[in-house]
Amino acid sequence: MIPDDGPQLLKELGNLLDRQVELARRGSFGQLERLVGRCEPLVVKIKEAGLFEKPGYEVQSRRVVKLYRELQLMLSTQKNAVAEQLKSIRRGKRTLAAYRGNMWRPNCD
Repeated sequence: MIPDDGPQLLKELGNLLDRQVELARRGSFGQLERLVGRCEPLVVKIKEAGLFEKPGYEVQSRRVVKLYRELQLMLSTQKNAVAEQLKSIRRGKRTLAAYRGNMWRPNCD
């Protein structure tokens, strides 16, 4: 790898993470997932070059880490929200099943 590629790789990864954060805010998870595929090769190159540990890359590295944590938090929050919605749906289905079971029974008085 050419040494001058380091800043460009970190900038490109930062831009992709920035777009992923924006897509997560809008709930566009299909598009977000496609961007993940574009990030993976960049992360491999950055890791192989050891850019996060090299002096002179601190500002860009902190930006990438900050964006990654923000994205991680947003996705975790969305995951929890979906889990709560699923619990609510399951409760509703059980309630409906109980009503349906009681509704169709003939009264044997």
